[in-house]
Amino acid sequence: MTMFDWHAERSDLDGIALLDTETTDAEIDLVAVRTYRQGRVRAKMAEFGIAALVLTDAVNIRYATGTRNMQVFTSRNQPSRYLVLTQDRSILHEFTGAEHLGEGFETVDEVRPSMTASFVAAGEHIAEREKAWARAMGALLRELVGPGEKIGIERINAGVAIALGGEGFEIVDAQQPVELARAIKSAEEMKCVNASLRATEVGVARLREAIRPGLTENELWSVLHQAVIAQGGDYVETRLLNSGGRTNPWFQETGSKVIGENELIALDTDVVGCHGYYSDFSRTFHAGPGKPSETQRELYKTAHEQVHHNMGIIRPGMTFRDYAEAAWDIPAKYHAHRYYLSAHGCGMTGEYPYLYHRGDFVDAGYDGVIEPGMTLCVESFIGEEDKGEGVKLEQQILVTDTGIELLSRFPFEESLLA
Repeated sequence: MTMFDWHAERSDLDGIALLDTETTDAEIDLVAVRTYRQGRVRAKMAEFGIAALVLTDAVNIRYATGTRNMQVFTSRNQPSRYLVLTQDRSILHEFTGAEHLGEGFETVDEVRPSMTASFVAAGEHIAEREKAWARAMGALLRELVGPGEKIGIERINAGVAIALGGEGFEIVDAQQPVELARAIKSAEEMKCVNASLRATEVGVARLREAIRPGLTENELWSVLHQAVIAQGGDYVETRLLNSGGRTNPWFQETGSKVIGENELIALDTDVVGCHGYYSDFSRTFHAGPGKPSETQRELYKTAHEQVHHNMGIIRPGMTFRDYAEAAWDIPAKYHAHRYYLSAHGCGMTGEYPYLYHRGDFVDAGYDGVIEPGMTLCVESFIGEEDKGEGVKLEQQILVTDTGIELLSRFPFEESLLA
């Protein structure tokens, strides 16, 4: 066996290249997806007594309308693209010169040009621009819902928020209704989720095949990007691929480090993929050309045990507190570098709810109920403090009426489970 043949023996990937053909775009009713999502937002608005939402988060605008435009740019430059949503009107304010991108959607009643109120757009006149933005928005909201109503806003300049507060409305945060709306997926949405996962799994398979000692982390990580974009995905939200000692602690960003022989390579996909849906699973590989060490196998099998134990206890109707109580006990030697969550919601990005470890629940946790239609990612990071490598594993699941359905299908490494 040569150094360039060894990787084919690590585990069986038969069928990975065909997974993305299970559901074609033509079989997904995107009108039904968009109308369901907008209906969810409006239902939560009514539940919380909110007359109108002003959404500026690009992912939330996409959730509520299906429209997309420069998601990363417009999320950073606020407000430059925003949606005003009431119970009977949906008015998209599109980025200057891009109004055509909002046309033809049944979820958008009208497209108007936005007024960008950022420092880079207004310079030293930013305060005047923010006040002008608030006056225009206040006039529109009074026209749509009347004066003094409860208005939900999100992720916007402090100056804009203060100025809008002077327009006579009750201003509240939009996060709660929107996050709760996003938490429950429809059957058509799940087709989008699965399409995104299948495409990402193809990308991870190509990345895995490309592993060679001597590559940099950046070079290897780029393989996933190319595959995801080529299959219609959007972007990778984080830079989480590390090798060797950089796998522990977790959350060290992908860099120029050269992958060494027989090191572990840990990856969290975090792909905003097909139809804007998040594909979020984690795997750890072995760089070869030798066999994994006993220590590497112990780390891997421990992480594998944590993920599968916690998947096994999830059921509809379970409270977040009860989940924390029943979740896997992290051995003391791995506790300091534990992943900060036990599980989390997943939809068009990582989302509500966060499910915490038992020991963290008192300080960080909150209660709620695991419901059918939630998609969750079950997490594990196993690595000793100030000692050696670490292993990151994660599975994406759907909560059903009777239990769970596994969504992420990329295989685990047989050589590391041996």
